[in-house]
Amino acid sequence: MNYIHLSPHFPPNYSLFSVRLREHGVNVLGLGDESFENLDTQLRSSLTDYYKVDDLHNYDQLMRGVGYFINKYGKIDGIDSHIEYWLETEAELRDDFNIDGIRSDEFNYLSRKSSMKKIFLDCGLPVAQGKVIHSQKEAEEFISEVGYPVVVKPDKGVGAIDTFKLETRFDLENFFKFKPPGDFIFEEFIEGKIVSFDGIVDSDSRPIFFTSHQYSSGVMEIVNDDTNVYYFSFREIPEDLINAGKKILKYIKLRKRFFHLEFFRTKEEKLIPLEINLRPPGGLTTDMFNYACDVDIYKEWATVITQNSLTYSFSRKYHVTFIGRKYNRIFMHSHDQILHRFSNKIVYHGEMPVAFSRAMGNYAYIVRSPELEEVLDMTRFILE
Repeated sequence: MNYIHLSPHFPPNYSLFSVRLREHGVNVLGLGDESFENLDTQLRSSLTDYYKVDDLHNYDQLMRGVGYFINKYGKIDGIDSHIEYWLETEAELRDDFNIDGIRSDEFNYLSRKSSMKKIFLDCGLPVAQGKVIHSQKEAEEFISEVGYPVVVKPDKGVGAIDTFKLETRFDLENFFKFKPPGDFIFEEFIEGKIVSFDGIVDSDSRPIFFTSHQYSSGVMEIVNDDTNVYYFSFREIPEDLINAGKKILKYIKLRKRFFHLEFFRTKEEKLIPLEINLRPPGGLTTDMFNYACDVDIYKEWATVITQNSLTYSFSRKYHVTFIGRKYNRIFMHSHDQILHRFSNKIVYHGEMPVAFSRAMGNYAYIVRSPELEEVLDMTRFILE
């Protein structure tokens, strides 16, 4: 089997996807913009071959890289980066080289917020009222129905880029005055917690590993308001979340991939789907899977790719919390105090890559405990 790992060195923990694939006997072919000599030693030893490009945005260079691999090793069985930013590029490469996996037409449909709403409705799930808006007049008519505030975001976009919360007519007028290019969808504002349904599906779209997290805030609020972030995993996942997640995954026929589905949980305990993401949750969340279940999710993913199964029956032994602190904040408790107080509960701490800092903070702590209240107490202490 020949598998291309696009940008295999970033983020650093994702290099383990290459390592574990290689351990399963796969020819792992790295395609990236970093010099081979600068790659982590373990990653270098796991790559059968490596093709360096000057710029991952240069599609012609990427095509030459894939062509080089095909000429040398034969048919390519898969290509992945596991990063949202490169999903469209991966789909285009699959089109051009007839590689199995999500193609451009499927990606373009599944990545649009308006398409997601149709999927949710077809699955019998409630949705926030929303509409792709092309003019201020259309926006005023929509707002007259749902009221302020409204959330405005690109119909097709990455993360919280160009996402806004409009609370007044002045905000609305400013949005259209400075509107970025592209189609934007307007949605009624939903008050509630954001929860996720995360995991891996097999070739029959069944989630064979899955878990769930609750977030302190949405990415829009964290980025736009420059706040700190934390999110924690559940040990027991509500049945309505499991059922809704399975319906969506079956409908979109996702195969042998990670997924990250987002929902609102309202004060009335109503579950409203928000987004479909064809990737693992970002940052260090894959490591949180490991800490929560005492598993190696990178190995499990490689087993799904090569054998369409897991190596074991997983259980969620711990609640795990990611806590991100931003350097522009002043905290009551120092790093040394945190380590001294929670040394036996902190399973990871370290600097976050600059690319993640706006959304996830500059310095991260991951803590775990069988008891939810204990990880929440640690979170409050660290962010106080």
